[in-house]
Amino acid sequence: MSSSVTAEPGPGVDGEAEPAGPAASPRRWAAAWPVRAALAVGSGVLLYLSFPPRPLWWLAPFALALLGACLRGRRARAGFGLGFLHGLGFLLPLLIWTSEGVGPVPWLALATVEALLIGLTGLGIALVSRLPAWPLWGAAVWIAGEALRARAPFGGFPWGKLAFGQADGVFLPLAALGGTPLLSFAVALCGFGLYETLRVGIDTRRATAALLAATAVAAPLAGALAARPLVSDAAEEGTAMAAVVQGNVPRAGFDFNAQRRAVLDNHANRTLQLAADVKAGRVPKPDFVVWPENSSDIDPYTQPDAYEVIDNAVKAIGVPVAIGSVLAPETGPLRNTMILWDPVKGPVDTYDKRKIQPFGERIPMRSFVRLFSSDVDRVQRDFGPGKEPGVFAMAGSAVGMVTCFEAAFDDAVRSTVQDGAQVIAVPSNNATFGRSQMTYQQLAMDRVRAVEHSRTVLVPVTSGVSAVIRPDGEIVRQTKMFTADALVAEIPLRSTQTPATRYGPLPEYLLLLVAAGGLGWTLARRVRSRRTAA
Repeated sequence: MSSSVTAEPGPGVDGEAEPAGPAASPRRWAAAWPVRAALAVGSGVLLYLSFPPRPLWWLAPFALALLGACLRGRRARAGFGLGFLHGLGFLLPLLIWTSEGVGPVPWLALATVEALLIGLTGLGIALVSRLPAWPLWGAAVWIAGEALRARAPFGGFPWGKLAFGQADGVFLPLAALGGTPLLSFAVALCGFGLYETLRVGIDTRRATAALLAATAVAAPLAGALAARPLVSDAAEEGTAMAAVVQGNVPRAGFDFNAQRRAVLDNHANRTLQLAADVKAGRVPKPDFVVWPENSSDIDPYTQPDAYEVIDNAVKAIGVPVAIGSVLAPETGPLRNTMILWDPVKGPVDTYDKRKIQPFGERIPMRSFVRLFSSDVDRVQRDFGPGKEPGVFAMAGSAVGMVTCFEAAFDDAVRSTVQDGAQVIAVPSNNATFGRSQMTYQQLAMDRVRAVEHSRTVLVPVTSGVSAVIRPDGEIVRQTKMFTADALVAEIPLRSTQTPATRYGPLPEYLLLLVAAGGLGWTLARRVRSRRTAA
């Protein structure tokens, strides 16, 4: 009996299996690798260009199509490497704002870690890319990768989800149907389908494959069209006059923290000016006001002068005001807290931020990280997370608090709406990141959340861009950066829950099952192939 075994065909340059000759495959692979590597990086850069502040959302499917061309038919190791290069091309420019004031080390470390997770995603896509209807399995694996990045390491960093680049896109209504996982899935499916359509569409002998590829492109577009009735900005429980205050900061960067009293005074003075404008009839009187995160980094519970400044401003406007503060208990961690301040009763309710930013508000592995950057000592005392969603009763309106970084997390926003919020407020502090693109990236997240949960989203920011976003995702008022301002707008109060709100993480779980099914099918095929060869 012969001891020789026929080698399994390897992936060729065009993504199809090629003969496993002793020298042909390595030579062709070596020649193709630099091209594929460049295309993988280019697909990441193209995906970055689809994100705000550029209104080029339509580039995202083409970026995924290019990535699909790189990954289809590749072995697992190559899939990981190409996925990692795609991640670097995407995340290095997208996250460069994290280097503001602290140098390149945190930026490079964060982008590299996140790119490694995208590398794992590329590995998974490569594995399922030989299956029939592979764009379906590949898009589901992409969602599995986004789910992983949203949870690990250190609680996750969901920044850069495909969904967050689609605030102006045709796929946006899908957010109301299945949240950001379904929206991201639609973009990935359309992108992989585009590549597959080009690959097999000209081969009349593969009619079934061509039909499946065309369906992968058409289905997300049809789904988005069918979901449009879920997008509405109609007032269901009347309207409210809301105001957001942007007090501005003395200067950008981390040094703004040294000017805590000036920041507090800026927001108090801008509220006093708003009260004067109301009294003079220049603007309508708001029913409630929201200040940004960190608008009072001085604890008003322990500092009487801060209490007096806030109380005077709230009494002047004469309506409830949500104040962003930092509370410093005698023991335990700090708390990033929103305080509901009544003009008569003073502080009556609080909400503690639940998603605490690692390496920003808390420092994991402090002694180890200090070896690479002494900037970790800027955070001398870690913040601790809250446990419950916060919905403030503000003059008859239920206003849900989602503080800054929390807007990137599906569960943080959803739980607030499920707890009864008729309006979502996202008080934020972007002063640390100067005039970078970060504020526009976050504003796009807020627009997606508005459609996802069919709620007005109020975005008060210390230094810009503050905004009022309608439930259909439209920005109706916004400020300029580093300008003291106040926005007053009539907003609809809504209580209807979208399918995305009602079903919560179910769409994501279903897509994870699809990804697991594709990977399981791939494993079964490999086991069967090896048994047959043996």
